[in-house]
Amino acid sequence: MTPSRLSRRRALRVLAGGFAAATGGFLAVAGCTRQPADALRVGSKNFTEELLLGEMYAQLLEHAGHPVRRRLDLGGTNIAMASLLRGEIDLYPEYTGTALVAQLKLPPLHDRRQVYETVARIYRQRYHVRWLDPAPMNDTQALATTAATARRLNMYTLSACSRLAPELRLGAVPEFTDRPDGLPGLQNAYGGFRFKSIELIDIGLKYKALLDNQVDVVVAFGTDGQIDAYNLVVLDDDRHFFPPYQVAPVVREDALVRVPELPAVLNPLAPHLTDRVMRHLNWRVDGRHEDPADVARDFLHAVALV
Repeated sequence: MTPSRLSRRRALRVLAGGFAAATGGFLAVAGCTRQPADALRVGSKNFTEELLLGEMYAQLLEHAGHPVRRRLDLGGTNIAMASLLRGEIDLYPEYTGTALVAQLKLPPLHDRRQVYETVARIYRQRYHVRWLDPAPMNDTQALATTAATARRLNMYTLSACSRLAPELRLGAVPEFTDRPDGLPGLQNAYGGFRFKSIELIDIGLKYKALLDNQVDVVVAFGTDGQIDAYNLVVLDDDRHFFPPYQVAPVVREDALVRVPELPAVLNPLAPHLTDRVMRHLNWRVDGRHEDPADVARDFLHAVALV
């Protein structure tokens, strides 16, 4: 969610790689000697919350005495899942709604337990991948606006937004306009939602566009740190359209055979990950520009898991 920060992280990797080449590959060789062949490979997608969660998983495993190789910041869902299926990583954080709609191509469901049980069953049967315990947080898709706009238009629900859409400029991330759990689904579920204009905006710039009055409503995610930091109004999904997006580790079954205590190490984290907690942690990275590894470590200490 913060391209500038991710770009700096990538730049550091490039510099490190260049230095390794200039020194005859010493860094690569040294890195291999520190990571046993049986190290658990922890992956993540390429946005702030995933980096935080990947770090939490890695630090919990290290605290329990298991060697870890980090493969964070891989890319989007397709890249992370492909890496898992190819055995390039052993686990990464995934969202139940994303698995249901984007990976399994199933229609959106709205009951949390039903969504979790559906994706857990199919992932195990089809991919030999296990879902561990889901967190109560819900990084659901949503629409958000400023408090001033909500008051001016008396717009606090998606039903109201669907009616007012011809007066509104929507700021959307590209996939929102095509996915069945995005704009097409909203139009089917609510009617309306024919916006005055739709601006496709990079995920890291959408809130700036809203605050700069370039758009009136933006696509949001339930645990975005900017929601609390900027006192934004998340429009109530009064027809319960969006599926739940609870996060959990997805783990290859062969990794569970190698490390059978892995669920006992990672599952205690889940109850601590609420919407408010994740918004705060995300904002420490996105708003205060702290390092995800440091934020993850502070949090795990605070909840007495390390």
